[in-house]
Amino acid sequence: MVFELCALNFVLCDLYLKRRHHTNTGLKHKTQSTKFKDQNTKIKPPRTNFKIMEYHRHLDDELDSLRDRVLLLGGEAETALERAMKALTERDSELARKVLDQDDKIDQLEVEVDRQCIDIIALRQPAARDLRFVISVAKMAPVLERIADHAANIARVAIDLNNEPELKSIVDLSRMSDHALRMLRAALDAFTSGDAATAREVILSDAEINELYNHVFHQLIEMMVTEPSTATRDARLLFVAKHLERIGDYVTDICELTVYMAEAAFIKHFK
Repeated sequence: MVFELCALNFVLCDLYLKRRHHTNTGLKHKTQSTKFKDQNTKIKPPRTNFKIMEYHRHLDDELDSLRDRVLLLGGEAETALERAMKALTERDSELARKVLDQDDKIDQLEVEVDRQCIDIIALRQPAARDLRFVISVAKMAPVLERIADHAANIARVAIDLNNEPELKSIVDLSRMSDHALRMLRAALDAFTSGDAATAREVILSDAEINELYNHVFHQLIEMMVTEPSTATRDARLLFVAKHLERIGDYVTDICELTVYMAEAAFIKHFK
């Protein structure tokens, strides 16, 4: 009996030790397998940098599109002024009518630029220089549209005067228009390149167009006194001179916006 009990204990101990060894081996294998799996798990890179790059790419594309659109508007205003003065000096009523026909297109361009500025600010939330650029364009668009309006008014005067006897040539009037065109071209170039120094030079050149306006004004007043029969036509030329003088002021506004965009400096009234 004692022998049988000893044999039974021996068998039970042997089973217990085998089962314990099997359990430990399984745990060890499971731990190593889990560790191996964790080491080979690929960590996905964060998408934050990708999103930032995409944001800047879209913003740059939209800013380039906005720059192209406002320069197209500037080019249309420049062409309108050039054609209007040519229609006046060469008595070309057909060319003057082309200026009037293009005025609606220029108005539409201004609306498109304004809408694009609002979309960029609302959807892209630009900052620093980009924000100054968008704000400058938003303020510049109506200025360019007004320059085109002045050109259209000159074209209307040209049509009226072309139906009447030709007046004596006013040399300073042509000089005024040439100077206004040079100022406008230089202002648009300075804006395109962000050249604040050139913009300041254009602002200073506005004094010359003011002097020319004074000369034209006195010339026309003298003609009204000496030749009363031409007074009505001379008065129309006075309006042309005033349109050109105002265009010079608007070009100055464009240059002030260029300085603000490039230097974050407000120079209006503090030139």
